[in-house]
Amino acid sequence: MRGVAAVPTYVVMQPTTLCNLDCVYCYLPLRGEDRRMPVAVAEAVADAVRPWAAAGRFSVVWHGGEPLAAGREHFAALLAPFGPDVEHHVQTNATLIDDAWCAFLAEHRVRVSVSVDGPPERNGDRVTRGGRPAYDRILRGITALRRHGLPFSALAVVSEPGPGRAAELYDYFLDLGCDVLGINIEETEGVNTRSNAHEAAAVTAFWAELVAAWRRDPRIHLREVEWSLRYAAAILDGTADDLLPRRLDPIPTIGHDGSVTVLSPELAGFTDPRYGDFSSGNVLATPLGEILAGAEGTPWVAEFLTGVEACRTSCPYFGFCGGGHAANRYFELKRFDGTETEHCRNSKIRLLEGVLEHARDEESSAA
Repeated sequence: MRGVAAVPTYVVMQPTTLCNLDCVYCYLPLRGEDRRMPVAVAEAVADAVRPWAAAGRFSVVWHGGEPLAAGREHFAALLAPFGPDVEHHVQTNATLIDDAWCAFLAEHRVRVSVSVDGPPERNGDRVTRGGRPAYDRILRGITALRRHGLPFSALAVVSEPGPGRAAELYDYFLDLGCDVLGINIEETEGVNTRSNAHEAAAVTAFWAELVAAWRRDPRIHLREVEWSLRYAAAILDGTADDLLPRRLDPIPTIGHDGSVTVLSPELAGFTDPRYGDFSSGNVLATPLGEILAGAEGTPWVAEFLTGVEACRTSCPYFGFCGGGHAANRYFELKRFDGTETEHCRNSKIRLLEGVLEHARDEESSAA
């Protein structure tokens, strides 16, 4: 895996910067402002996406802000240029979802992922702009999805990966009814400057406990665990080199104004004296395909690729993570060519070690 691919497998679209919540750990810098994406931006992206979608499966991920805060009429106008050949996904806090939104999501075949951190007592950081708990509003939206028979994924942020937390979370999401679950250990990123350093043993135990809970009742697709198990299986049968792509997916994030940020959506909206606004171009001025073809020439991208090579030569976990994420390096290390971050430790190294710890415990029990 070397360099950045010119053709992505998906694009991230920011229909609005506005979010109606004010979560404590949120990284977004403009979530208090309603800057909406013009339809012309969606049309420009759709022109580039059309041939990619015709060649195989392709996704457009709508991510804010809170995407549904753009309103149904405007959201429909943004979806329209893409036609029927793409899969649309939306990452939402679910607080705006009602019967009308459910009908909209079903009509436009938009796949839904809901951000919720577990039972009420685990959602203390998810609050409204007035500082009030948002959990009841989130649950009301999820109830509407279930009432309309709309499948949904869930994404949970874990700020304190302590004993018992993983099993509690997994049991909660089993009852909630999601079909896919992703777990993010909180990251120091963007405007969120809270520390994400944890004791290694606690994080490893968290992941091991999560694997055990999933193994007891694997009705949910558990994103991190299933990927880890695929990697472990590939190591055993000698095919690990086939898991990572030959080149990094550019993951182009299209900002509300048409600016294109590659590799890390979390960098969009930020500026730096050395790197500027991190964008590689704007779709209103340059076709997206052309922007991606030249993305490696963006100064910070070149620095990040140097960091990826440093990881390749120094880290035994490189085959599992492929060098990590650019935004985590920048916000933790203040540069792109560093190597190990707290995010690496929490969500890559300790994850894999937790899976292996569970396997050893199972082996010991069987013996």
